[in-house]
Amino acid sequence: MAAGSSSAPQGQVQVADAIHDRTSALAPSSGPLGVAAASSPSENAVAAATDPEIEALDLALTAKIAAYALKKAHPDVEFTSGRRNKRDQARAMSENVVLNRKWIEQTYAKTTARDNCQKWVDDHPDKQTQEEIEAGLASVIEALPDAELAKLSKHLSGEAFDVQPVTVDAEKIKATIRSLPGQNVFLDMEGGLIRWHAQF
Repeated sequence: MAAGSSSAPQGQVQVADAIHDRTSALAPSSGPLGVAAASSPSENAVAAATDPEIEALDLALTAKIAAYALKKAHPDVEFTSGRRNKRDQARAMSENVVLNRKWIEQTYAKTTARDNCQKWVDDHPDKQTQEEIEAGLASVIEALPDAELAKLSKHLSGEAFDVQPVTVDAEKIKATIRSLPGQNVFLDMEGGLIRWHAQF
């Protein structure tokens, strides 16, 4: 879609407007030597609203706005996870449990959902492969009531994203994440493993 197109879907226009409202301080108001930029900040926001990497994360609005702001400040940042369905959540957890059998209880806040998932891992020491653990955790997650499931991870509601950890400019990027609008939790370590997780 071309910037400024009048045929933009209503949802994208609203997202673009919200992005512009919350990130206008980051947008240059003029070009070199004070000459007005060729496109307005709102046109830039409309163009940014079609970023395929961020759109593919399927984030809730506040998290999506934050993801765009982060990408604007650090164009090389890579997102590794956004909204997850139940099986995606089981897969993500299993990838870490393979490395640390206590990862779930060391990472998530104490809830029935967390305890049930950790109990399955503890009760099945013979299950060692990522695929076996994923299947077991998926069975636990599928059995959870929605109210309990909602307490497990903000990824399930699209209110969280993960970023690929880096060493170059790491502190600058982490500082930007901590300052994102609506951010209420940022972790750069989960269960003894380096993971960058932001939730809103």
